[in-house]
Amino acid sequence: MTLKADSSISPDRGLARTLLAVVGVLLLGDALLPMGMGHFNVGVVVPAVLGAAALLLCWKWRAAQRWRAEKPGHAWLWRLGWSGLTLWLLSLLWFWSRLFSLGLEPQQVPQVQAIVVLGSGTLNGHPRPVLAKRLDTAAELAKLQPGALIAVCGGVDWGETESEAEVMARYLEQRHGIAPGRLVLEKLSTSTELNIKLSRPFLLERGMAADAPWAMVSSDFHLMRAMDMAKQQNLPNAYPVAAPTPLTTRFNAWLREYFAMASSWLLGEV
Repeated sequence: MTLKADSSISPDRGLARTLLAVVGVLLLGDALLPMGMGHFNVGVVVPAVLGAAALLLCWKWRAAQRWRAEKPGHAWLWRLGWSGLTLWLLSLLWFWSRLFSLGLEPQQVPQVQAIVVLGSGTLNGHPRPVLAKRLDTAAELAKLQPGALIAVCGGVDWGETESEAEVMARYLEQRHGIAPGRLVLEKLSTSTELNIKLSRPFLLERGMAADAPWAMVSSDFHLMRAMDMAKQQNLPNAYPVAAPTPLTTRFNAWLREYFAMASSWLLGEV
């Protein structure tokens, strides 16, 4: 039995083992970077688990091949596992391909009365990198459309003393010179859905027409779900504006959004 399993390890399988090792190192290494920054979420944990599993399988490759050759049922389970992983990867690539086509550049946005910037997290009174990119994109749009109000959204994050909205407003004022009079602060929301819902009454109070065009600024990976939520709230004339995701967190953020979107579909939230 051992001889048969060892002789079945062909050059092709040797290549598969090498590729598995490379993928494992990339996945685990990519996950360890945000973990070192204190980020632990599904977009970080899943790559870490997959990377560790790939390296473990690579290390135990010969033992796995012997197990696979022992019984027809083992071979069937082996094929089923790889088929399931392949289908999952294909669905992930399909989802990511859709993200590339979402959102407008600031210069492509028609005239709007308001710019709504969705929250994403703060740390020690400063926007996290993903949120900073959203604010930079919103500031670029605001300078192209000086008459538009700017709504910044988000309540107080865990461990913080200021709301996201206050941190975002300060960043726009100090970094980009946005006049305080243009800013509308929504300081209570704790989710994307509430970002959109709770900011709207403040904008209407400031003179925005109920059917006026408005821009929604969020990260490229987040726009699909955010736009679905805006549609659920029957908010017309929304233009999605895509902010780039920092390279250091892009893979994790896009992977996390895959699971968030799948969860929303399963729960009927979008």
